Amino acid sequence: MKKLIVACFALAAVSCASSGEVFYLIVGSYADETAPGIYVYKFDAGNGNLDCVSRTGGIANPSFLALSSNGKHVYSVSETDDDRASVQAFRFEEGSLTHLNTQLTGGAAPCHVSIDPEGRFIVTANYTGGSVTVFPLAADGSIVEASQIFKFDDSTKSHLHCTTFSPDGRFLFATDLGTDKIYRFRVENEGNEYLSLDSFVELNRGSGTRHLVFHPSGKYAYAINELAGTVTSMQYVDDRLIPFQYSVSDTTAGGGGKGSADIHVSPDGKFLYSSNRLKADGIAIFSVDENSGALTRIGYQSTGAHPRNFALSPDGRLVLVASRDRNNIEQFKRNAETGLLESSGTTIEISKPVCLIFDH
Repeated sequence: MKKLIVACFALAAVSCASSGEVFYLIVGSYADETAPGIYVYKFDAGNGNLDCVSRTGGIANPSFLALSSNGKHVYSVSETDDDRASVQAFRFEEGSLTHLNTQLTGGAAPCHVSIDPEGRFIVTANYTGGSVTVFPLAADGSIVEASQIFKFDDSTKSHLHCTTFSPDGRFLFATDLGTDKIYRFRVENEGNEYLSLDSFVELNRGSGTRHLVFHPSGKYAYAINELAGTVTSMQYVDDRLIPFQYSVSDTTAGGGGKGSADIHVSPDGKFLYSSNRLKADGIAIFSVDENSGALTRIGYQSTGAHPRNFALSPDGRLVLVASRDRNNIEQFKRNAETGLLESSGTTIEISKPVCLIFDH
């Protein structure tokens, strides 16, 4: 791997009179390792201003990032479809990233990384590798060599896309886009093995299950299905996911290949948002029934080309959308009462952005 390059520069967004709490926005992208791939912006929640404070190169395709619960470390996949596929550890201080180390994932095209809530280990979902890799973490936040690799039976069909911890941290759920399954792993607190696979739930055939999020109440979970263009609503009862509703996220004609991508629930739990790409780029908006967790589609917001990932600001006032094929990040105002979105007119130019995370 080539030497990591870190540079700082300023990029002013739209000026506004008011200001509020300041956060960092960390952006991952598809990039050659010779070019910047991870960007850090200082984000003013009061006026939406974004100022770039650092950028880091030396990593091929840092397409998904995760921030530790204490805000001190960032982990990034290097999504390459070969034996160089890896995960990186960084120390994160005042908007700057310092590279700690690199470990190979043992599975090609890692596209997601998540961190154990206790900070003991990280997990990558390896898309074409059809596997999940577990890495212990050292006291300084660096990554220890992989301790477990769960490779699923048919690696030509299995495409692991996301790993999500349960609200209480006792379980890890992994989505398999190729087999339409969500695997459940038990988090072990003793011994040298951190995870044990114990069950799975299967969604509708051909769904292409991609990302999974839990409702803030912990009572429900929602999966975005890439191929079918749907959202699966699930009850979370006795540590098990129970599907009860399929809602249409992408309404374009034709079956398969919808390209639905990302999913988030508003901080107050009243609304759910899912992104769609390939045919009708935009964000589908749903209200969430407070008694049942069921979804009702209430609106749609068009975005730039290929919104692979998006994020709600920590206060829920804004939605930032990474438009990969328009090479920018768009900013939308969010109405907390109706859940609907409106363009703020603010965009940040950046090459192939595909992951947005806030330090909250």
